[in-house]
Order: sequence, then C-alpha cells, then structure tokens
Amino acid sequence: MTVSRAIRGVEGVSAQKRAEILHAAQSIGYRPNRNAASLAASYSTLIGISLPTLFNEVFADILDGMRRTFELAGFEIVLDNSDYDPHREAGWVERMLDWHPAAIVLSGIDHTQSVREQLRQAAMPTLEIWDVCDDPIDICVGIDHEAAGKLLGKHLLQLGYRRPVFVGVDAGRDPRAEKRLLGLSAIFRDAGREAVPVIRTQKHASFEAGMTGTTSLLGSSALRPDCICYLNDHMAFGGLTTCERHGLDVPGDIGIAGFNDLGINLVLAKPLTTVLTPRLLIGSLGAQQLLARIHGAKVDRCRVMATTLVAGMTTRQL
Repeated sequence: MTVSRAIRGVEGVSAQKRAEILHAAQSIGYRPNRNAASLAASYSTLIGISLPTLFNEVFADILDGMRRTFELAGFEIVLDNSDYDPHREAGWVERMLDWHPAAIVLSGIDHTQSVREQLRQAAMPTLEIWDVCDDPIDICVGIDHEAAGKLLGKHLLQLGYRRPVFVGVDAGRDPRAEKRLLGLSAIFRDAGREAVPVIRTQKHASFEAGMTGTTSLLGSSALRPDCICYLNDHMAFGGLTTCERHGLDVPGDIGIAGFNDLGINLVLAKPLTTVLTPRLLIGSLGAQQLLARIHGAKVDRCRVMATTLVAGMTTRQL
C-alpha cells in the first residue's frame, strides 16, 4: 500500500520514503500498468483522438485546446492520424473500442456508417470536432464551414470582385473545404455570376500546393480571375508569392484570400484577407463538453462557434 501511494503521488507517504520507493522503481525499470489501474477503478482515463493530419496548424491548435483540458481533468490521450481517409479512421475506431476508452474524438462529421453505428451501439461518449451538423454521433463542436464560405464571398462581392477562382486539394480529400467552396459559390451564383471555377492540386494544403495551383491557374488561357481564394492561409501565401513572382501586383492586379487566420499572418508584410476560426476555443470547449458527457451530464448536441472576417491587404479596400 505504501508503494502504491508513493507511485500514485497521493498523501500518506513521507518525502524521504517516496524518494526511496521511486528510486527503487526506477532502478528495476518498473512502470505502472494504466490498463490495470483503469480496470481496478472500474473506469478508463483514456481518450482516443483521431486527427486527419498531425502537420497542420489548425488541428495542432484544436489539439492544444483539448489536451490542456483533458490533462487537468486527469485523462490521458492517444492520437491517431487518419490522413483524411474515412476507412483508415474506421479501422482505428474498431481497435480503439477494444481498449474501452472513456471517450473518442473524431475530426469532422463525415465518417463511415459503420463508425456511426459502432459508437452509438457502444454508447461511447463521442465528440465530433471542427465541423457541425444536426445529427452528430453524440455531440459536436465546430464551425459552419458553408456559412464561413458565404461570409468570405459576401466580403469579396462587396469589394467589387466578380471572377473569383478557388484553389484547393483533390475533391473529397477535405470535406470542410468543399463546404466552404459551396458557400462561396452560392454567394456569387445568387449575384448572377457563374459557378466559381476550381483549381486542384494533389499535394497537401501547404505553401507548395498554393504555388503549384497558382502556377497552373496563371498558365491557363481559359481563366482570368480578379481574385483567388485558397483552402487555407498557407496555400494563400504560396499563391501570393507566385503571383508577385509573375509580376502581378497584389491587390492591384489580383486579389488573394485565405482561410483560418493562421500564425503566418502575424509576420507577413502584407497580411492576408482571411477568415478567423477560433481553433483553441473549439478544442477547449469541445473537451469540456465531452468531459461533461463522460460524467453523465446533459449538454448541447451541437455547438456552433462564430467565425470572423479579417480584411487584410491582399484584397481591395472598401
């Protein structure tokens, strides 16, 4: 019992005795069995989190908001990288359920039917993060991506732009980006314009992808946009440098718009016009809601967070 108290860090053991026990444990390479501890306590302290990528500032911020909240509550997390593949995510969920976690966090709301059925059948507290819908698996916290696309579209239309082009990744890879494109297109269609053309790149949504997509766009004789909208700010920065390298003045000759108001916007001499998304807040609030669900509290099934238009220097001024 004394050894158990010392290793778990609870009261009832002197500082000297605790130091002796920890030294002895370290010398023989002892590590606590967290699974056994969970079984003994009849509950799990493990939360599984599936993210589409670990190399994206958006999901890094969301994870940071969740991690702090879960750790303060005494929970540990295990991460998965689905690489935007719903079938890979489904396999991970099935394996994760064998560990009987306290809860599961999934990115977005676009999952296989088997995932939805498994989690509901298991009555697993589940948080869908970053996107929202009226019928989540359990609860969801995020933004309305179609509405965010409309927010940007209205701003560009107000600035006098009439021929925007969207630069993104392969169709189906990022469902949230497709919803933003849908919202953007709806605004210009309602204004009597044609559907917003799309340039796609097979690369990840990075600086290089922005450069590649913009180079392809500028080399097209069929498209003559007055503004280019990008999947995110990193792609927009790649597009901005490419336009300037081709001798185009931004925003004099062409406008540039990104999304997410990422950290790079703080250091650019010419800040991007973009849409601010509250990623840390989404992470922390989502974690709080999930913890409440774990403890049996009733919470809102869907929490929609607001986005904010950031008028930068890469589009015309009002």
